[in-house]
Formats: sequence, structure tokens, C-alpha cells
Amino acid sequence: MTSHEDQATGTVHGYTAEKSSHLKRLRRIEGQIRGLQRMVEEDKYCIDVLTQVSAATKALQSFSLELLDEHLSHCVVEAAQKGGAEAEEKVREASDAIARLVRS
Repeated sequence: MTSHEDQATGTVHGYTAEKSSHLKRLRRIEGQIRGLQRMVEEDKYCIDVLTQVSAATKALQSFSLELLDEHLSHCVVEAAQKGGAEAEEKVREASDAIARLVRS
């Protein structure tokens, strides 16, 4: 098993090669959310809180798009090369994920 494989299944995910970078980004986003909690606890001005909510939302959206791109270029392409039901399932999953992102 390589360092890019899921320990439970041996599956390599599209994001695995960038895992440490993704974790760093998620920790920064987590810090933004904790900052929001602090702002509310400290009764900061509503517009200031909303500005920070917008920044955290944009950070999550950016992360989501990068993860989706990795999924498409790795998991979906790999399944498409194999063809069959797995390819159809991966395309459907990606389409559903895109729809969820657009609605959010």
C-alpha cells in the first residue's frame, strides 16, 4: 500500500496527493470559524461578523471546487477509462456534487 491509499480499502482518492495541503487549508478555515464564535461571544458588530462569515464561506467554496477538480481529473477519469456501470456512477456522483455546490 502506498502513502496515497485509503488504509481501510487500499483505494487512492483524487485528493490524496494534496492531503497535507488540504488539511492545512481546513485548519485555517477552522480558525476562521473559531474567530466567528469569538466575535459573537464578544458581541462584535453584526456587519463585521457577516464579513467574516462571507470570508469563511468563500474559503470553503474554494476548497470544494479544488476537491471537485481533483475528483474529476482522477476518480472520474479513471472510471471513464474502465467504462461500464462504474463510469456511469462516477459521472452521476460528480453531477450530483456539482448540483449541491451550485445550490449552496
